[in-house]
Amino acid sequence: MPPQSPASLPTLEELNARGEGRLPGLIGVRFTHVEPRLLRSELTVRDELLAPNGFLHAASIIALADTTCGYGTRLLLPEGAENFTTIELKSNHLGTARGGVVSCEARAVHAGRTTQVWDAEVRNAEGRVMALFRCTQAVLYPKG
Repeated sequence: MPPQSPASLPTLEELNARGEGRLPGLIGVRFTHVEPRLLRSELTVRDELLAPNGFLHAASIIALADTTCGYGTRLLLPEGAENFTTIELKSNHLGTARGGVVSCEARAVHAGRTTQVWDAEVRNAEGRVMALFRCTQAVLYPKG
């Protein structure tokens, strides 16, 4: 698949608007950078995203990483594909946060006709890696 030109990429405003009223918007995912094979996003830690122990819930970290990788997948869909879905994800949590802004950087590892693989790093406000994430996306085509 030929790479998308910068002119055909969605703006950050368009990416952020896509999540309004859905999980990304509800938890506060904000995109800060977009390229065809690289996206960056962030999330402000707030009480609603914490686990009962007072630390950022692992599901909040996974939602940030999976959303960032998913939006990236959409940018690299092959011609004729209509959508995608996550078929596998793995996360290694190396740290956590109680406040501040956490950031995510997602990179395409493989962008094929039937699957895509993305890696992401989530960092705390001090820039330390909190989580490593990998997901595999199935590329979906119209039936018939």
